[in-house]
Amino acid sequence: MTARFLNTPAHQNVETDLSRRHFLKSAAGTALVATGLPTRGLANPSQKDRAISPESLVGRLYHSLSGEQKNIVCFDWDHQDPKRGLLRTFIANNWNITPAEIHSDFYSREQQALIRDIFEGLIQPDWHDRFDKQLKDDCGGFGHQQSIAIFGEPSKDRFEFVLSGRHMTLRCDGNSEPHMAFGGPIFYGHAADGFHEGATHPGNVFWPQAVAANKVYAMLDGRQQKQALIEQLPREQAVAFREKATDRPGIPIRELSEDQRAEMQKVLATLIEPYRQTDRNEVQACLKSQGGLDACHLAFYSDQNIGQDALWDNWRLEGPAFVWYFRGSPHVHCWVHVADNPRVRLNA
Repeated sequence: MTARFLNTPAHQNVETDLSRRHFLKSAAGTALVATGLPTRGLANPSQKDRAISPESLVGRLYHSLSGEQKNIVCFDWDHQDPKRGLLRTFIANNWNITPAEIHSDFYSREQQALIRDIFEGLIQPDWHDRFDKQLKDDCGGFGHQQSIAIFGEPSKDRFEFVLSGRHMTLRCDGNSEPHMAFGGPIFYGHAADGFHEGATHPGNVFWPQAVAANKVYAMLDGRQQKQALIEQLPREQAVAFREKATDRPGIPIRELSEDQRAEMQKVLATLIEPYRQTDRNEVQACLKSQGGLDACHLAFYSDQNIGQDALWDNWRLEGPAFVWYFRGSPHVHCWVHVADNPRVRLNA
């Protein structure tokens, strides 16, 4: 078997400058065109197949893997990586969980199709095209500079499928991880208009989430805005839970007026909109277990504000066991960590 292995350093989790992005775009357009993987499933699955759960498709994929493939992409449930710790729950903005690129002859075309169908099953259908735009802009399309791993065995009690790459970490776990939404922390992002995007983030598929949050800011009175606006951005990987409300920045949602709180519910709906219904339900259940949005704080950050306007690029919704951290500077990075209790630890 000849396979294309990704050569990005395993520990990389930051993007440094514009030239880095130009390299990625160039690589996506030249060296990674070998198999011509289309954006939809290669096997042209029937409507019946599309109704099969992503978890079932992970089982199919697992049992289709050869011993050589399993040696690269399959791990024990609690596998510890020397650099990343518990590999199953690691999160970063630009990383590959294993070195085998999806878009390569390491996987058969049928296996590539299964991976694509798992991905599509985790995403709401009307978001498939938007995620494909993100992937095309950032890494040349689905499967380019992306890799997968499977932890545990799908035929047994616990398993998790993880897909990672630039600006994307997704998980499929069949509720094997009972205390965390999405099966663990996830990441999404987009650099639609260059590494340094403009103030309105033209073409960025996730920017409407920030627009929704900024609508809430505009509804706040002067005192509330002063309480919600924070000067210094936290480190973007800093999304571990903080149990004490006094440690969470911004304005408490419970102190908002009824119409402001109703608008916050719309923000939450916008945040979870891209994902399948079972994951949306899991987020809502986890949030309810800790007191709902009323237990959360909303913060906007004046630091690194593109355009130096009152349309805040960086903001954060945070509760006892809920972090949704939207960083829009220099382009969109979103870090998500949701659980049903704050004792769940993040490995990042």
